[in-house]
Amino acid sequence: MSPLLAGVLQMLALIAALALAYRPLGDYMAGVYSSTKHLRVEKWIYKAIGANPSAEMRWPAYLRGVLAFSAVSVLFLYLLQRLQGSLPGSLGFSSIDPDQAFNTAASFVSNTNWQSYYGEQAMGHVVQTGGLAVQNFVSAAVGIAVAVALVRGFARSRTGELGNFWADLVRGTVRILIPISVIGAIVLVACGAIQNFAGIHEVGQFMGGSQQWNGGAVASQEAIKEVGTNGGGYFNANSAHPFENPNGISNLFEIFLILVIPFALTRTFGRMVGSLKQGYAILATMATIWLGFTALMMWTEFHHGGPAFDIAGGAMEGKETRFGVEGSSIFAVATTLTSTGAVNSFHSSFTGFGGGITMLGMQLGEIAPGGTGSGLYGMLILAIIAVFIAGLMVGRTPEYLGKKIGTREIKLAACYILITPALVLCFTAAAMALPTPVNSMTNSGAHGFSEILYAYTSGANNNGSAFAGLNADTQWFNTTIGLAMLLGRFLPMVFVLALAGSLAEQKPVPATAGTLRTEKPLFTGLLVGTILIITGLTYFPALALGPLAEGLAS
Repeated sequence: MSPLLAGVLQMLALIAALALAYRPLGDYMAGVYSSTKHLRVEKWIYKAIGANPSAEMRWPAYLRGVLAFSAVSVLFLYLLQRLQGSLPGSLGFSSIDPDQAFNTAASFVSNTNWQSYYGEQAMGHVVQTGGLAVQNFVSAAVGIAVAVALVRGFARSRTGELGNFWADLVRGTVRILIPISVIGAIVLVACGAIQNFAGIHEVGQFMGGSQQWNGGAVASQEAIKEVGTNGGGYFNANSAHPFENPNGISNLFEIFLILVIPFALTRTFGRMVGSLKQGYAILATMATIWLGFTALMMWTEFHHGGPAFDIAGGAMEGKETRFGVEGSSIFAVATTLTSTGAVNSFHSSFTGFGGGITMLGMQLGEIAPGGTGSGLYGMLILAIIAVFIAGLMVGRTPEYLGKKIGTREIKLAACYILITPALVLCFTAAAMALPTPVNSMTNSGAHGFSEILYAYTSGANNNGSAFAGLNADTQWFNTTIGLAMLLGRFLPMVFVLALAGSLAEQKPVPATAGTLRTEKPLFTGLLVGTILIITGLTYFPALALGPLAEGLAS
């Protein structure tokens, strides 16, 4: 079987699995966030934190809950790392330096999971399981909660109430993320991933010396790493490491875990707003971009010229032979079109155009299908922009789901789409202009510029993957990427929740003959075009200096 055919068959199997999970999971999540009942364990949690889950919140209160919880999480994870040397189960590792501890705390709380450290050489069992793994769950639950609040803004009328943040956070964790992760961990263990609390031990003789690895609760953390679109690996090699991702079956299963919740949330959206067709339109937009990017990635990695590539069957540098070009390409697109950041290959070793595709996937705004929650609310913001553009074309006030998109709404949407590009481009410009940061570049020229552009693109878009050629463990990069991750995560949430509150206060307007039918294929095409145009105009100059220049020169 040719590698290309194997890739096509993997895509078909993946699409079939996602299709089977789409309806039951989407309906289940809609039921979770619409229910008025509380499980016993949830009541215990509410009592412990002093929250009233039945109290409705307006958007400022909902936002305060998001920010307060996240701030406490950053402080807790920072202190846990700084105290690691004094904790049991540290495997003899010392405490983490202040700048790296800040970077890691910001990373995992913002659902980015950028890692400027070697996991197997820096973090003990307590930090891995009690700190990083816990944030994998709750940071993903925060993202879903914000998305659900925006959906309620469309679904409700004449009220500014968006639900209860604490109830949404707990339900997302207890009823959705934990059950799926338990099942996922069992499957990964069956595939060969490790799950233990072993210490450091020798694993064999290599070239006259021994190699040492530490064990860990890898399968359980791997499951939520993918389900929650987190991405932080137990080992530095991430999902290229055989302890995390043993074979082709586990590789395809991990891709499924990355995509299943973001895609299924479109069904949840359709169910909660009372129109499944609206959910299908958003799904079609996400799927179109995902399939297009995957096809482009496989084409550029399989057909890059040169005798070495021809003999290897494609650009195999930096890719695991057990996954091949096809498995690596599918994984790379899935992880950069979501906010996952897990990698099973070195993106720096991709062809020039292939590396550009991974960057462009993040620069779209992590919306196809995006992260857990963040993908849905990002896509809905762009849907508002699309109906506004359509309204300008016909000279009438735009409407979306029965809500008028007026001056306030479009200003909030515009602020949302400007925040992340501003962070990426300003930090990249500063790093290239100053004399010290460029010393961290392994390569010069276009590829070296791509290393820095990728780093800030990954951080500000809360992806977390790396180009694998940049030494990011410096005070400059730990601090600036940490700031980019926090600002890129929480500033957009301010505008999302403010928009949700504004929409919830409106009275629905009836559809007329001039109303744009947003459940039709025409709108899907308009939305795809809007996404590509906005991204292209924003990032094209930077991409032209990096991956495009490298691709054209090779």
